[in-house]
Amino acid sequence: MHRELAVSFAVLVIVLVGFACVRDVPYAPEGVLVVSQEQQSSWVRNFNPLTTAAAARWPTLAGIYEPLLVFNSVHAEHVPWLAVSYEWREDNRVLRIITRDGVLWSDGRPFTARDVAFTFGLIDSHPALDRNGVWGFLSGVHAVDDRTVDFHFERVFIPGFDEIVAQTIVPEHIWSDIEDPVTFPNENPVATGPFTEVRLFRNQVYELGRNPRYWQEGLPRVEALRFPAYPSNDRANLALVFDEVDWAGNFVPAIDRVFVKRRPEHHHYWFPLTGSTIFLYANTTRAPFDDVRVRKALSMAINRDLLVEVALFRYSRPAEVTGLSDVFASWPKPEIAEEANWARYDRARANALLDEAGLGRGADGTRHLPDGTPLKYEILTVSGWSDWVRASQVIARDLGALGIDASVRTYDFSAWFQLVLEGRFDMTLGWSFEGPTPYVFYRWLMSATTVKPEGETSTGNWHRYGSVAADEALEAFESEADPVAQRQLGLELQRIFVTEAPAIPLYPNPSWAEYNTSRFEGFPSEEQPYADPSPNKFGRGETLLVLTSLTPRRRP
Repeated sequence: MHRELAVSFAVLVIVLVGFACVRDVPYAPEGVLVVSQEQQSSWVRNFNPLTTAAAARWPTLAGIYEPLLVFNSVHAEHVPWLAVSYEWREDNRVLRIITRDGVLWSDGRPFTARDVAFTFGLIDSHPALDRNGVWGFLSGVHAVDDRTVDFHFERVFIPGFDEIVAQTIVPEHIWSDIEDPVTFPNENPVATGPFTEVRLFRNQVYELGRNPRYWQEGLPRVEALRFPAYPSNDRANLALVFDEVDWAGNFVPAIDRVFVKRRPEHHHYWFPLTGSTIFLYANTTRAPFDDVRVRKALSMAINRDLLVEVALFRYSRPAEVTGLSDVFASWPKPEIAEEANWARYDRARANALLDEAGLGRGADGTRHLPDGTPLKYEILTVSGWSDWVRASQVIARDLGALGIDASVRTYDFSAWFQLVLEGRFDMTLGWSFEGPTPYVFYRWLMSATTVKPEGETSTGNWHRYGSVAADEALEAFESEADPVAQRQLGLELQRIFVTEAPAIPLYPNPSWAEYNTSRFEGFPSEEQPYADPSPNKFGRGETLLVLTSLTPRRRP
């Protein structure tokens, strides 16, 4: 076992043994589900579902507010939610959506198609809120009547459907009076979701009570959600192991020994490889990362087998050179020649590529740019995310063997995310963007239309890479409604990615999900895979499927 990992794991075991008998009493009232979804030292009261800032997290996006359709990634299907049906009209230039009847906002006002049209109009008026870039392809949205809304497209853009139906909807009667919806903290949300009532909010913990007017009769059966603030992954894991948490989306080292073995009848987990792909992003606006040979060399320097062992306890596997995770397991893959597979570990070939790129070694063994500047870089990652920190340490060591002086720099999530959004880094770990098809995945990895100058916020394409060939294939995908033809275009996008190496895939991220069934039952599992099990899967509303399925166990 890697030395630093062994030390960390030993410390965790000592702490677990020391606390083994600390807690044997309920940690929350009956019916209150305790969730550990992200690590923060304290909470900020912000429930704005439209902002692109880091504060807009689950459950705001899929618990308080709701989308038109929920995408179930396990079954690769859309589930009717605030919308019940749709149809393409006028040669795929108009998308008509029929909204659900009988839905109320949590303040008792009726939800209608006019709220949908208002939400998209609000995003149009404030481009900073357009998280999914819908006004890059829409020309107008209007409510035909209280249940019908038409989306008019500037051009045929089939993937736009996925972004439209994923949009969370806000009430017109509240948000029409908000002076600045970009900075609005929305401390007391009015929404349609299953949990809308802020019962408690403190720096270290907050609670959301169930919506008394929720449109699904009898749901949710959970009375409230409680979110304690855990400053690190280790602290969150201690709370999970000692039954202070019911549902978590954390990385837990040696989970069978540390978590399951303690209470095997109630401690469970399921880690399907349906999360995003974790990448090493090299900023392609900065030399030498603008050279494809250098990016491929960085990739071939990384011992991914060691990385997944040290950082992930082999919960995942080394990434394929296409970057695609199991979310796209049904999509065909291209044949990749062995010499073209730059995701394999090959230090000799990596050194040769750097030599070919003119990055020679100095007397001290460090490589230099042609002007003599040493290759010395920081790899950014999030403090407290122990899997990412250790992965970064493995990468830094491997790059050091090439003569690149790489070190790991950790930040709190908010600070890290702001640097990444603005492209102010040399290298960083980061996730990918997923959708029902590979279109979204590859668009944010290599479309020139998503490139922003360094210093300007970019929702994705943090590495600032644009490809003419990719844009041509993406454009063809946009107008193609035939699923068979889409799959051929998916193959072409994979080939372009393999050729140009815009970013460096490390491993498909497990969809982290741990759960304690002593107080609640109904979690997704490998035996009952009705949805993705992780509280982290909120981007397209999937956590709503779990929140509306859980049932409290009644105490004797």
